[in-house]
Amino acid sequence: MSSTRTLIRGGLVITAADETHADVLIEDGRIVALAAHGTDVATGWTADRTIDATGKYVIPGGVDAHTHMELPFGGTFASDTFETGTRAAAWGGTTTIVDFAVQSPGQALREGLDAWYAKADGRCAIDYAFHMIMADVNESSLKEMDLLVQEGITSFKLFMAYPGVFYSDDGRILRAMQRSAHNGGLIMMHAENGIAIDVLVEQALAAGRTDPRYHGEVRKALLEAEATHRAIKLAQVADAPLYVVHVSAEEAVAELAAARDQGLPVFGETCPQYLFLSTDNLAEPDFEGAKYVCSTPLRPKEHQDALWRGLRTNDLQVVSTDHCPFCFTGQKELGRGDFSKIPNGLPGVENRMDLLHQAVVEGKLSRRRWIEIACASPARMFGLYPRKGTIAPGADADVVIYDPHTEQTISAETHHMNVDYSAYEGKRLTGQVETVLSRGELVIDRREFTGRAGHGQYTPRATCQYLL
Repeated sequence: MSSTRTLIRGGLVITAADETHADVLIEDGRIVALAAHGTDVATGWTADRTIDATGKYVIPGGVDAHTHMELPFGGTFASDTFETGTRAAAWGGTTTIVDFAVQSPGQALREGLDAWYAKADGRCAIDYAFHMIMADVNESSLKEMDLLVQEGITSFKLFMAYPGVFYSDDGRILRAMQRSAHNGGLIMMHAENGIAIDVLVEQALAAGRTDPRYHGEVRKALLEAEATHRAIKLAQVADAPLYVVHVSAEEAVAELAAARDQGLPVFGETCPQYLFLSTDNLAEPDFEGAKYVCSTPLRPKEHQDALWRGLRTNDLQVVSTDHCPFCFTGQKELGRGDFSKIPNGLPGVENRMDLLHQAVVEGKLSRRRWIEIACASPARMFGLYPRKGTIAPGADADVVIYDPHTEQTISAETHHMNVDYSAYEGKRLTGQVETVLSRGELVIDRREFTGRAGHGQYTPRATCQYLL
C-alpha cells in the first residue's frame, strides 16, 4: 500500500495532559509529529490530504471499554450487531470498543471467546478488543485465564448478580481474583447482591408491583454498596486489583473512595445514563419506563452529584456506556406485566462523547478531564495506551475533529444505533463530532459516513497500566 500523509491544521489539540494549538501530521495510520500552528516546522509540512480544524478541537478517538454487541440476554439479543454498533460508535467519536465475550456455564472460556471473534471478524468499522465474562469458575477455566492473558484478553468480568445466569458466589470470585493476582489480569465486577435482589423481585411481583419502576426499587442502592464493599474485601484478601463496572449509587462511590483512601488498587466506572437519567425516567407512564431498565438501575436524581464529584476527584476513573440496546417494540415489551422479564440494557455508544462534552459546557468537567475519562483512562486501564487514547507521535491515528459550537438534539430519528428509541430523546447538546479518522482512514468525513465494515481490527491488550 502506498504511503499516505494527512495533515490536520489549525485546531486545538486536547489530550488528558494538555491543550495546544498544534498541527498534527499522520502517516501510514500513525501520528508521526505535532508542531505548534504557524511555526516553520508546521508550515513546511506537506500532505496528500489536509483537514482544516480551525476553531475546532482535535481530540483522541473515544475508547468505550464496556459494550455488548449481539449479546444474548433474557431470551433475546442486543439489537446492535458489531457492524451497526461500531458504525454508530464512530458517528459519536468513539474509535475503539472493548466488548464482552461470554462463557456459558459448562463451556470453556475458549469456546465463548472464539464465538465472539467470529461475530466481530470482518464486520467492525472501528478497532475492537474483548473482555471475558466468566460464568463458570472452575479449575479448568482458572487455568484458561492465564492463556487468555497471554493472548491479549487481560480482563475478566464476574457477576454478583443474576443467579442462575452469570452469578458467581464469593468462593468462586475469590479464586478468580487469586488467579488474576498471579497472571496480571484485572477482575471487573458487577457489584449487586443478586441473591437478596431475587427475594425482593419475588415479593414485589407477588404484591402486584409489576411496572418498570419497581425494577429500580428492588435493586436497592444499599445492595449495590454491600456488594461493592464485599468485592473490595475479597480483592484485598486475594491481593488483586478490582474494577467495579457501572457504578450508579452514592453509597457505592463512598465504598470505592474509602478503599482508594487506603491505597488499594480499586477502580470504578460509571455511565452516562447514571449521570443524566434517573428513576423519574423509570416511572414514565404506559410502560415507557421499560426503555430505561438496565442493571445497575437508574437511581433518584440526588445520586448524580456524587457521581460527578467522583469523576472530578478521580474516585471514579472511567465513563463507559454499557451499551446493550433492546428495541422497545418486541424486546422491552417482553416484560409487560412483569418488570423482571424486561431485557436489561440501554443504547448509548453513540452519545457518550457528546453528553460528556455537554458536562464541559456546563462546568461539571474540564476539557482535559473529558478526554481523560473517555479516552486516556480507559485505554490505560485496559492496556491499550499509548496506541489508543492520546494524540502523540507513535499513537494510532484515531483522531476526532470536534466542533464545540454546533448545537444538536438527540433523537432516535437521527441516531445510527439499531434501536427504535433514544434514552436521551429531545435532549439538546452543544458540540458535535465533525470528522473521525481510525488509524488514519476517514470513517466520518464532515458528517458523512465514509467507513466500511472490516476496517476495524482486533486489538490485543497489555495488562492494566494503572498497576505498573
